[in-house]
Parts: sequence; C-alpha cells; structure tokens
Amino acid sequence: MPVAENPNLVPPLFEHGKVDDFQSSGRTLATTFSPRDGSVAIFPTNNVDPQTLKGAYPEEQPIYFATEQRVPLAERRTFIVDTFVIFYAIQKIGVVEFEEQNANVFKEDERPDRIRKLCYDYINFARETWVYVTSEAVKKGEPTQFPADHYRILNSCLSLFTLLYAPGAGAEHFPVGEDLMEWLNTHYVEPSSEEGMQLSTQDKPWQDDTFWPYLTRATLRGLSKAPAFFLEKLPSNHPSPHLQRLSKHLTPLLTEHPRLQQFTAERDFAIASRRWKDKVKTLRVELDRVPEDARDDGFENWWDRLSDIVGILEGRAEVIKRVCEELGADWKEVTAVWGVFVDGRLRRSDLPDVVTDILDEMPSDPTDLEDAIQSSLLLGKPIQALSYAAQFDIWLAAHLADLMNNLGLLENETVDSDMSLRDYYVVGYAEYMRLDPSLWRLIVAYLCTCGPVGHEMADQVLMRVPLKLQAPKDSDAANEESARIRAGILDGVLKDVNTACFEHQREAVRRMVCRIASQTFLREKNYGLAISYCASAEDWPGLGRVVDCVLDEYITQGPTIFARMVQSIAPSLQALKSQSGSNISGVFIYRLMFAVHFAEFHQRRMNGELEDAASDIIEMFQKEIVPTSWWAVVLCDALELLQHNEAMLFTSEDTCLLMHQVEEIATRTAQGSGQDYLAVLARTIKNGDEKQAMQRIQIVRLALTRYYARCGVIGVGGKLAISTK
Repeated sequence: MPVAENPNLVPPLFEHGKVDDFQSSGRTLATTFSPRDGSVAIFPTNNVDPQTLKGAYPEEQPIYFATEQRVPLAERRTFIVDTFVIFYAIQKIGVVEFEEQNANVFKEDERPDRIRKLCYDYINFARETWVYVTSEAVKKGEPTQFPADHYRILNSCLSLFTLLYAPGAGAEHFPVGEDLMEWLNTHYVEPSSEEGMQLSTQDKPWQDDTFWPYLTRATLRGLSKAPAFFLEKLPSNHPSPHLQRLSKHLTPLLTEHPRLQQFTAERDFAIASRRWKDKVKTLRVELDRVPEDARDDGFENWWDRLSDIVGILEGRAEVIKRVCEELGADWKEVTAVWGVFVDGRLRRSDLPDVVTDILDEMPSDPTDLEDAIQSSLLLGKPIQALSYAAQFDIWLAAHLADLMNNLGLLENETVDSDMSLRDYYVVGYAEYMRLDPSLWRLIVAYLCTCGPVGHEMADQVLMRVPLKLQAPKDSDAANEESARIRAGILDGVLKDVNTACFEHQREAVRRMVCRIASQTFLREKNYGLAISYCASAEDWPGLGRVVDCVLDEYITQGPTIFARMVQSIAPSLQALKSQSGSNISGVFIYRLMFAVHFAEFHQRRMNGELEDAASDIIEMFQKEIVPTSWWAVVLCDALELLQHNEAMLFTSEDTCLLMHQVEEIATRTAQGSGQDYLAVLARTIKNGDEKQAMQRIQIVRLALTRYYARCGVIGVGGKLAISTK
C-alpha cells in the first residue's frame, strides 16, 4: 500500500525542515496491514542496501499505528454484543421451522410474527442505547462512539422498516395510514408539549402567533385532544360569534374521527369514515357562509386558519401540501397525513406511487442519509435503502439485509457468483468488527452465516485468535496462569475457540488449533495436555513426537524426573484406549503405552515394590510394547532386580524371555544393526558409544546367566520369595 506523500505522524518522525536529511539517510516510510484487526502500521525502513546507509538516522525508529475507523467504545461495544443475540435468534428460526415441520406442527403464518418480534427487539436496543447516550453517558462523563442522534436514526429507520415490511401475518393488507402517523409522532414530535402548555396559560391564546400553527399541526398529526381543548375555550371569550358557533361543530369532528383500531372489520371503518366525511362537508358549507367582513377578529384572519383545518379533515391534497410547507414539515409528514385524511384505506402496496408524487413536489434531502434511507423504504426500494444504510452505519445495513433476506425481499440478489447481497453486507459488518479483535466470537458467528466465502473468512479469524497459553511473566498472574494450565483447567480462550469450531462445524480449523495448543504445551513440557490435544486433533505423528520428547526426559533428566513427568500422561492413555472405533495409529499408541509402563516400572522400583516392578518388565516385553531401540535400556534397568539377593523376582521362563532379548541384540549388533538397538542406551552413558553400550549388555547377559543358574539350583519354575543368605 503506498503511503501518502505527506503523512501526518504524531509525534513527528523528524524535526520540521529535516525531510532531506531523512531521505538522504537512505530510509523511507513503509506500511503493512494487520491480518487480525485491519489496522495499518507505518514505520521507517531502509530504502537502499543496508551497507550504504549513512549513519544511524534516526536513532529510534517508532512504529505508527492507524485504523480507518475508531475501535468501538463501551456504548458501541455493548450495542454490538447485545444485538448479536437477536441476530443469532433470527438465524435459528429456520432450524426451529425445520424441526416443527418434521413434527407436523409448523404453521406458515408464524414466520412473519417471529420476525416482527425480533425486529422490535432491534428497535428496543437502539432506543435504549439512544437514551443511555443522551442521559447516563453524559452524567458519567463517558466518551461515546456516536452521538445520541445516531442511535435515534437507527431507531427510526428500524421502526419504519418493521412497519412497512414486517407488519405481522396478514397485516400487510390492512390500511397503513394510522401506523405511519403513529411512527411519525413517535420519532418526530410536533407540535411540542411546551407550546401547548404555554398557550394554555393565556386568557386569549388566539392572539399568540403560535396559536393557529399549533392547532393546525396538531390536527395534521391526528392529535385531536389538543385542538379540541382550545376550541372549547373559544366560544366563551372569542369576539367572533361565527367562530364560536363553528368551533362547537368542529370540536366533535376532531374527537370523533374514526380510527381503524376502533373497528373489528374494515368495512365498518369505511362506513363510519364516509359518515364522518359527510359531517365535515356540512361544516365546510357553514364555513363558506361566513361573510367576508366577519372573517377577521382584529388580530388575524381566523377564517383562513379554520378553513385550513377543515381542508385537512376533508383530505384536500393541495391544502395539506401547502400547510405542511408553511409549517416547515417535510414529505414524511405529508405521506402520513395522506394515509389518515386523504385516503384512509391506503395499503402498503399503494405507498410507492403516493410517495413518488409527493417527492416530486417535496423532494427529500439527498445529503441526509436518514431521509434517503426512509424515502427508499417508502418507495419500495429496499436494495437502495441498504446502500444508503451502509454509508450511514454498516451495522444497520447488515442487519436490515439479514431481515430482508428472511422476509424474501432479496431473492436472487447477488453481488457476484460467490456471494449474495445479504452476505455482502454481513461480511462488511464482520470486517468492521475486526477493529476490536476481542469480538472474534461474534465475527465468526456472523461470517459462518455467509456461505463458503464467509466460512473461509471465519476459518482465518479462528486460526488467528491468540490462545494465551503461555504464562505471563514478572507478575502475580504468572503463577496463577501457569498453575491453571498445568492443572488442565482450560476454561479460557482455547476452550472458547474449540466450542466455536464445534458450533460452526469448522472441524479442520479445530484440529489445527488443537495442534497449535499441543505444540505450546509440549514446549512447556506439559506432556499430558500435549498428548490430549494431539489426540483431539487426531495428529498421530504429533503424538509420536510428544512421546519421543517424554522418553528423552529419561535420557536427559534420569528416571526419577522422568517418572514424575509421565504421571500426567496416564489419564490421556486411558482416554485414548476408550475411544472405540478411533483412527489411532497402533505405532503411536504402543509408544505411548511403553512410556507410561516404563515410568510405572521406575516408580515402583523407587518405592521398593520390586516384585511388581519385575512384573512390569516382563509384561512390557510380552505385550511387545517396548520399541526395539529401547530394549537395551529396559534390560539394563532390570539389572538391579536380577542382582537382588533377598528374593527371586523372576521365574525361569521370565529369565529365558529376557535372555532371548539380549541374544537378539547381540546377534543384530554383530550383523551391523547395532545402531537400531544400542543408540538410546549409548545416549544414557556419558560420552558413550556403541561399544560401551554393548559392554553393558554383556553385563546384563552375565547377570541373566547367573540368575537362570540360581533358578536351576533351587529347582523352581515360578517366583519364590526364598532368602539366599
């Protein structure tokens, strides 16, 4: 990646005016990307052959780190984590439906209701974060990622999407006007309650410049109680008897305006609306009869103001548009008013045509992404809305795309042959979350819903999660971490990575992670865990390497330390033996069995359990688990038992078995294969070689011959505890 011609580095790399000195020193700036979090590192580096560098300039070469976006702060991180729970629940809907279909209990109309409920969960989280940033974060003085208005916009856009595209089973065929008006009043409050409170304290509120605009705006918004309250006060003290009379007729029309939720059938609502419209027409006739010279109260032309209110109730489009422009309302308000007063039976499917006409006269603000997203949704262009949402917040684009996909709005919409439109935005959101590597669990979960491309990206994330298996240094945590690892209590990152791999069926990655973990434990000489994770990864060559390292402990540290280190291996051996139908290679399992049995032999020998130790020697050879290269070592270690004077620890048959092993070593060595039989024994001898190793075998041969002779003199074929004193 090329570096900007004049990058701004803080603190500066060199003093002002020293650019030529830096360049002449043979150095330049280079960059590299982090595969883990997408950050970029900028650092000075050699631009010429190092041998031609002119001096050590600069003496200290700092590294500068930068990211395209800010790492999520507390409020943003909480929002990301909490909303993932909803995303995860949406992904599980398909699983639940499959199970219900198999049980023959699934109902087709339940899916929209399930999606709708989860949409409201998104809305609630956005609202809660908005409230938190507005109040609690300010009180605590906490820095926030985004201003409160950002979450307000998320809340309003999610609410509008839910209203239009996830209304619930069957509700998509209902009139939408009142729902739009409720959405408008919830997210764009007008008129304010403060205006109403101020007017209510006045004896002659109509003389206030805000009186008629307040009544008109409240009427537009369907807030009938507010204008009805002020109109009821007019008859008693307003100077115009005409207005006093007309207000008595207008007040019940405002309060009795039919609302869809008041009726159980749309037909009844339609009938009531027609009757109400007839009463409005009657009021219009009475209003028109007011003489021209009586339409002013000495302060304002009340008739024009009242005519506008009646025009709104009549549903006259030209009046509504003009009034909205005068009051500073935009196309959203006109759209909501249209569905309440102009066409009370307006369907969602009719909205694009209506909104198109409104936007022709009252266009949306192209620089306002909130306006762009909402207009696209109302125009029935969800894909265009996603594009604007991605510019505003990739979180919104990803979760809207997921919802749209589940609602069937993005069928056959692809970016290219490998990725759908839904996956494109979800992957983009996962890339954004990489700014905070601690969110890797969420990143993997999102990516694993995005087909083959997402799975491959998730694999890369999983393979780069720091397992933190090494114990910290120079701190109290070092001892705790080390003890935790050595106790096998791996409830940290390694366990989480394994769990994530199992959950998302990333078996190849899980095995690779287990191999990495086993190598770490091997370096720490925690052989029990190393073997356990080799087995989990089904890395049998790796298991062989661990066993070799274990056996090397005998050579380098001696039998005492060797026996102690192998104690942690026995449980792993039992676990491997219990795996029915496993693909464990016999070579590696036998080498592991040998290490464990050999350690047990030395442990019993050191504890004075000589008879059991002798049995271990014979059992290892009988089961043929002793590697050829270790025959000589085991036989030499048996020498102490052969020379024991207080008891006969071996039978004559046992002695013959051991003599047979000795003779094979001698024969093979004479034939030139001594390296295969004596190399390990030679390593146990200081500055030892094959000749010295063979000398020790000769000592064992002599001891066996004497022991066998003793068995013949005593005339026994089995083990007898006979004193020879």
